Parts: sequence; C-alpha cells; structure tokens
Amino acid sequence: MAKRFGVMIDASRNAVMKPEEVKSFATLLKKMGYNMIQLYTEDTYEIPEEPYFGYLRGRYTHEELKDIVSFCHSIGMEVIPNIQTLAHLSQIFRWEEYTPIRDTDDILLVGDERTYALIENMFKTLRECFTSEYVHIGMDEAHMLGLGKYKDIHGIHNRFEIIYEHLLRVIEIAKKYGFKPLIWSDMFFRLANAGQYYLTDPSIITDEVVAACPDGVDPVYWDYYSDKYEVYDTMLTAHEKFKGETWFAGGAWTWRGFVPDNRWSLKSMEPAMRACAAHGVDNIFITLWGDNGRECSPYAVLPSLFAIRKFHDGVTDMETIKTDFKAVTGEDFDTMMLLDMPESIELSKRAFTKYMTYNDPLLGYIDVLVKDGGAQEYGKIATKLAAYSEVSPRPYLFSHFAALADFLAIKYDLGVKTRNAYQSNDKNALAALLSDYDLAADRLRVMIDTFRTLWYKENKPHGFEIQEARLGGLLYRLTSAKNRLSDYLNGTVDSLPELEETLLPLPEKLLRYTWDEMISTSRA
Repeated sequence: MAKRFGVMIDASRNAVMKPEEVKSFATLLKKMGYNMIQLYTEDTYEIPEEPYFGYLRGRYTHEELKDIVSFCHSIGMEVIPNIQTLAHLSQIFRWEEYTPIRDTDDILLVGDERTYALIENMFKTLRECFTSEYVHIGMDEAHMLGLGKYKDIHGIHNRFEIIYEHLLRVIEIAKKYGFKPLIWSDMFFRLANAGQYYLTDPSIITDEVVAACPDGVDPVYWDYYSDKYEVYDTMLTAHEKFKGETWFAGGAWTWRGFVPDNRWSLKSMEPAMRACAAHGVDNIFITLWGDNGRECSPYAVLPSLFAIRKFHDGVTDMETIKTDFKAVTGEDFDTMMLLDMPESIELSKRAFTKYMTYNDPLLGYIDVLVKDGGAQEYGKIATKLAAYSEVSPRPYLFSHFAALADFLAIKYDLGVKTRNAYQSNDKNALAALLSDYDLAADRLRVMIDTFRTLWYKENKPHGFEIQEARLGGLLYRLTSAKNRLSDYLNGTVDSLPELEETLLPLPEKLLRYTWDEMISTSRA
C-alpha cells in the first residue's frame, strides 16, 4: 500500500480554487481513501518580496495557505507545495520586473543570481506556510532550455550540464529551508531519447543520464496517456535507475475543456495502478490539470478519483465500485459518467466538446467531424443531467453541464446545416435556420450564467474574465453570423464566400495543436 496517495489540484491555469473549497474537496478525498494534496501553484501564491509574482491572478495569501495546511493536517491530509523553478512561468514574464531573467519562452535564465533570489523567496514563503518535508519543484517541459538569452550570454552548452547546474542550486536552497525536492523526470528522458518521453528500452537511460540528476531529489514519473501495462512497466523500470525514490503521477482528465474524460482516466489508470503495485511505488498522486483555462470542475472527475483509489486497493469490480461511490459521495456513478459528454459522439478527439462549442458556424473549422445524430445525443444528455440536478448534492454542477449540452444540441451541427443549405441554394432552409441562431444564443447565455455560478462557488473570481471574453466573443459571433445570413437573404450581399469554401479533412495533430488560433484569449 502506498504511503502517500494524493491528488494534485491545478491552481495556476486561470482558476485558483477557493481555500474553503480546497478544504471541502480534501474532506471528500479523505473519505475516499486519500491522504495527501498537492497544490500546483506556478505563481499563484503570495511572495512579499516579489509584489508582481501572481499579481492579479488570485494568488493564495500566507494566511490562506496556513489555514489550508492546518485544516488538512487536522483530518490526516498532508499538503505538499507543487511549484515551478525552471519553466512554466509564462505569467510572471508579463511584467518587466522579470524580463532580465527570461531565457526564452516560459523558462528562467539559469545561472543568473536574480533567478536564484526569486527561487529563494519562493522557498522562504513555502516554509512559512507549509509543514511537509517535501516540495515539488517542477522543471518539466523546458524544451528550449539554454537556447535563448542563456545562449547569447554563454554560447551553446550541453543541456544536461545546464539543468544539472540549475538543479544543484535549487536543491541547495530547498535544503536550506528544510525541504526534500521532487522533480518531474521527463526532461532527463527527453534529453536522452531524442526529445521523446516514452521509452521502449530502459537501457536508453544511461549512467550519464542518471548522473545528471543530483543526489537529494526524487523523480516523479508522470503518465496520463498510456493504457498498456507494458508501457508503465518499462518506464518504471527505467526510473528505478535513478538514485532517488520514484513517485508516480497519474491523471484524472480535467484538462480537455469544459468536460472531463472519466472513461479514459479509468482505462489508463487501472494498468498504472497494477504497475505501481508490482514495482512497489510508495507515493502516488493523481493530477487534475487545467490546461488552457481550467473550465472543468474538479468534482467532475469524482468517479475517476474514487475508482483509481479502488484499483490501487485491488478492487476492480465496477458494480462494487459504483455502490461504494454512492455511499461515500452521495452521487450516482453512471449519471456522473454522462459528464464525459462527447465520448458517446466522438471517442478519439480530445477537447471535442470545447472545439464544437467554439467552432465557427460559418467557417466550420471542425464541421468535418460532425456526425449525424450528434445534436440529438447532446439533447438527451441535457435532459438527463437537468433531471439529476434536482436530486444531486451538487446541483450547480449538473445544471451547468445540462446547460452546456442543451446549447450544443443546437450549436453542434448548426454550421453543417448552414453550409448545406447555402451550397444547395435553398434559401427557405437557410431562412429557417435564423431562429436556430437566436436559440443557440439564448442557450449560450444560460450556459454562461450556470458557468458563472459554478466558477464563483469553486474558485476565486480571477480568471473568469477570460471565460467571459471567450464565451462573450462566441455569443457576439452567433449574432453576427445570423446577420450575415440575413444580409444574403434580403439581397444586401450577393454571396457568402466563407460558405463557398470546400472543407478539407482535418488531421488529428492539427486539431490538437491549433487551439490558440481558434481562441486568441487562451491563457496557459
């Protein structure tokens, strides 16, 4: 049995969970068999010596962090700070204060004393607020390390040497404040494996790679993308070469947009838990990332969190898990699984509901993925979730998801219908769609209202301005698109060139990597 079995709450990707909600969530996790929380805070914690650090981002104050830690300790939950000390710090570089220590992208400038003054201030704050002996110092995904300002100053250097130099300094500071650091392991694997994280052969991790990870730090193997035991087994075997104790970080998918992916979380974490047991991994935590805006509530993955803990305990019978889930959470397992809305429509497309929400009704970027019956499927889900909201302990959660599904019951194929009517020169059909644009706008207003209710219940207010900018833009666009159709129907314009384009097949990678192009207000 793992010594520590926890959850990592992302409090950096636009949403900072209220302290009272952190405590409420921790209480529920404790009932589910968890004993640890990690708070992922890139810049969302107060550092008195760094006034622009987390400025206007809803950062936790010292008092709030101390209160969270004290409460969690009282119920047997350890709270471990999870920060960044190399990359993933794009938000601080909005301020001129930190421009001199920016290497490139979101990466700190290794070797600069101002960098280490900042990191020392980080640890000073953490030690004042946290009691755990551990701190997660991040250092993942610094893909451009040493290729910006560092290269201008020092020239081209071996990147193993750069990260080793930096790690030594950070470990030294961590020890000064009584912390034992954890570190994401992917940078070592990528540097050894031509930029790739996953290995097919553990021998790729050579003595040189192992030597690049100094004494006094524990590697954390993160994996949310594999559903094969063999992958976990190979990666854990490779991690065992490192000097420190290996931790495992799995995932309950909250980071693909408005909706969770409980189905994939269960499919991927069951073999992960078996592999952790086989390798004797003593420390495990499940991440709840919030990439690109943190629209999804952490409560939406309660089925995953509950089942993953059961998998770890050797319980895999789903009927038993569902019965126990109801007893602990008060929620119906199968109904909560409906929150994975797009899974029943399009299994292979991550963030599918988010893309379909923002898909332009005239340009139809994602229309090639629309399937017959999809809108009706969203409508059925909306009806079920709205009814369940009347009996759920968390009615606001299901009201919001019901409103989202209700909106998509109209919006999902609206662009396809519009394009087909126009290209068929069926002006009667096109005119009939004008009311659908009005209905979509009305339902979107309801969804925004329910989203606002959810956000302000669970999170600090900061960050919702991003959601309103995005969704407000969509609302305006629906009205604008309707006006374009009206102009065409009444003869103000002779044609609609945007509807005359022939839509091309959409490669999977294009769907995954062009989010920023669709929504320019994206916030990491």
